[in-house]
Amino acid sequence: MGILKRIIKPFQSRKVRVALATVIAACVAELGFNVSEEILLSIIGVGISVILGIAHEDSGKWASGQEPPEK
Repeated sequence: MGILKRIIKPFQSRKVRVALATVIAACVAELGFNVSEEILLSIIGVGISVILGIAHEDSGKWASGQEPPEK
């Protein structure tokens, strides 16, 4: 059971889920569909922006005295 917990634990993070969705969307767009480079870069840009926004939100929570999530 310990190995399964180690595999699943990173997927509880919103940043990891957004990163995974961004990579999957970019791969699908590149391999499965005829998508322009502009659309592909937009997908990646939005994913990066969301990840940075979540990190900024987390930083603000911790700076205000809230406890960081348990690891």
